[in-house]
Amino acid sequence: MHSLRLLGLILVACALSTTPARGETVTVFAAASLKNALDEVGREYAKTGGEARFSYAASSAIARQIEQGAPADIYVSADTNWMTYLTERKLIVAASRRDLLSNRLALIAPTGSKASLRVAKGMPLGRALGDGRLAVAGPDVPAGKYAKAALTSLGAWDGVSGKLAQAENVRTALQYVARGESPFGVVYDTDAKVEPKVRIVGLFPVGSHPDIVYPAAVVASSRNPDAGKFLSYLSGPQAAAVFRKYGFKVLPRR
Repeated sequence: MHSLRLLGLILVACALSTTPARGETVTVFAAASLKNALDEVGREYAKTGGEARFSYAASSAIARQIEQGAPADIYVSADTNWMTYLTERKLIVAASRRDLLSNRLALIAPTGSKASLRVAKGMPLGRALGDGRLAVAGPDVPAGKYAKAALTSLGAWDGVSGKLAQAENVRTALQYVARGESPFGVVYDTDAKVEPKVRIVGLFPVGSHPDIVYPAAVVASSRNPDAGKFLSYLSGPQAAAVFRKYGFKVLPRR
């Protein structure tokens, strides 16, 4: 009997020693375009004993939520401007800031569309829209700003500026096209790849818009001891493999 009890205690001790200790849940406010990738990163992170929960929206919207005191531990933006906005207000830990990822901008159409356009200088996008509207994120949203810059540099902005279906974030713009409400849209390459109801007409040329960079940082008001741990995980090899799987370019750590 004693030997059986001892064996049971040994087995329990072994199980405890191989189960990662659970830490505090890390709350991450992140750009909507990261949803699929970050959800998977979160599942992988859970295998280490950590836990993260995510709130997704436009980078501009979540930056303002943080400014208003929303309880976030980590902020991940789809551009550097909104991260700088929070940095200047001392709302993030400046020393923790790091550039994680890059992306491409894509012109998309519904899967069943036969429309064909070469994404280049002088493309007749306004004419191709006809009576339809171009799905884009709003003017304060990084994807919307990148889209305007790219279309302006290619000489297409004037032809489409009066035909916009502006969305609160890039994933909503994606859905306008997926549902056939817009004949074309401008979203990130990675968004198009996770939505089977759209196809990529073409990628915008590198240099036609500012570089798409996703910075991340610890929020200054966070008192979560695991915030730094999760941010380090985002910069590590396991997370990098997930990001690459979804089409993001992983930036080297500086």
